[in-house]
Amino acid sequence: MKRMVAIVAAAVVVLLGLGTAGMVWVHADDDPGWGRHSLSTSGWMGGAGGMPHHSAVVTSEADYLIEMVAHHREAVAAAEELSRSERPEMRAFGRDVVATQSAQITSMEGWLAAWYPDERADSAYEPMMRDLTALSGDALDRVFLEDMIGHHMAAVMMSQQLLVRGLDEHEAVGDLATKIRNDQMDEIRWMRAEWSTMGP
Repeated sequence: MKRMVAIVAAAVVVLLGLGTAGMVWVHADDDPGWGRHSLSTSGWMGGAGGMPHHSAVVTSEADYLIEMVAHHREAVAAAEELSRSERPEMRAFGRDVVATQSAQITSMEGWLAAWYPDERADSAYEPMMRDLTALSGDALDRVFLEDMIGHHMAAVMMSQQLLVRGLDEHEAVGDLATKIRNDQMDEIRWMRAEWSTMGP
């Protein structure tokens, strides 16, 4: 697994041009570990079995919003499972993901209703996360991190596509895509640091 993560790292850095060190913000709550980490991006993994995948191609602003809503919903559902984690920092991270991405879903659904009422309402989204409901303890945390790193990287790539190709037609969407890209890159760094401390 760790060898695969390292192999994919170079491709991620080349594709995004975002492989610089970053700082993750500090959260209060029960937070001994979901705080500041200065780390270079070192790879990603995701999907069932921790294999990298998800090749969503963004073709328009509406397409980005539709697919990102579905993507966020899966992240929220997975992050809610972290309420059962034995690690305070993982519980804090899960709460942050749920709060942030739920608010972003509300914004995106509002924009779709206002600007693209005639667009398809369904998504061709394919799940990237394994079922966490039967997991607990270290297994819950490890599988969540393995899958969510790749899940976040897919969101980063989708957002980067929108921005680089100039597909954002509304300033608010461009601002959100920039935030998703930057924030989730920081979160990837934090998750990689957490994952690296866990055993096989």
